Amino acid sequence: MTETSHHTVDTATGKEAEAALSEERVQHIFGTIAEQYKKFNAFSSFGLYKGWLRKTVDAANLTPESDLLDLAGGTGDVSYMAAHRNPPAHIQLTDFVPEMLDVAKERLKAGENCGVPFDFEVVDAQNVPYADNSYDAVTMAYGIRNIPDRMKALSEAHRVLKPGGTFACLEFSTPPNALWRALYHVYLKVMIPFWGWLFTRDAPSFVYLADSIKAFPCQKDYAAMLREAGFKDVTWKNYAGGIVAVHTGRK
Repeated sequence: MTETSHHTVDTATGKEAEAALSEERVQHIFGTIAEQYKKFNAFSSFGLYKGWLRKTVDAANLTPESDLLDLAGGTGDVSYMAAHRNPPAHIQLTDFVPEMLDVAKERLKAGENCGVPFDFEVVDAQNVPYADNSYDAVTMAYGIRNIPDRMKALSEAHRVLKPGGTFACLEFSTPPNALWRALYHVYLKVMIPFWGWLFTRDAPSFVYLADSIKAFPCQKDYAAMLREAGFKDVTWKNYAGGIVAVHTGRK
């Protein structure tokens, strides 16, 4: 990878900017919504998000011997879905926002891990503190969009994967149908701030979420980023008409 591949962006616009701008915004928004995050996802996706989580877990190719790293794992939606659906040997659940992990730990106490051993750590996905070739699978859901140096995060995910391991990433994307895309953008502009106000009384912060979705690279361009980070057999599958996509790559 060339040095020019590494640059930070304002995740709301996709334009180059200092990393701190996006990092501070993410800390504020997700620290505020942590307690309501699961409910926010359910309402804003009309309940479809659980199906998308299942597809992400299935794409990770987990076995009972797998060691799974969940980057930007938030309150643990992917991790707990994996524990329920296709239990690995161990899950390392990480996130940049401590408040999100606090909620994830409460879910562990409630038994949502289904007996799978979990560990938790506050981790910046741009600087993962784990050894090369140490995980059988790496997952990320709705995380890469909020990271200012996306190529660095993808390179880190590739670095910590064992040879043959799978990276599975769920992210909002670009509906290929122009009419559906236009309707979706209206939904983002109107409804995402509404849900934000409903759950946190902080609608302006959720304008950012809508903007970040529209600014994120389309499926083809994001797949090219995965290849540049070193992944092979890169592919994606659209859901809800391309509102979200599950991208996969192997090391």
